[in-house]
Amino acid sequence: MPKVTFITENENTTLEVTTGKTILDLALDHDIDIEHNCGGNCACTTCHVIIREGMNHLSEMEEEEEDRLDTSPDLTLSSRLACQALIKGDCVVEIPKNTQAFRKAEQH
Repeated sequence: MPKVTFITENENTTLEVTTGKTILDLALDHDIDIEHNCGGNCACTTCHVIIREGMNHLSEMEEEEEDRLDTSPDLTLSSRLACQALIKGDCVVEIPKNTQAFRKAEQH
């Protein structure tokens, strides 16, 4: 089974996953805090993540995701939307600090 490591400000978490799940679904299934204002419909960029390793183990980015990411203020060459990236193998995913801070502020 593929392994996905989530890097957050406070900890690293490694999980096994069946292929075909999105990064967002995996994170939510395991209570990993990641914003997703549009409900995972590729209509915002709040689930923006940075792929540190294993980009080739994710589904290819489609044009709709590329267009949406162009509006993200923290875009990198390794950016993906967690709601669109299907897991096919091992990868390391960083959840940016600004996404985590936004989520924490919303919970208070």
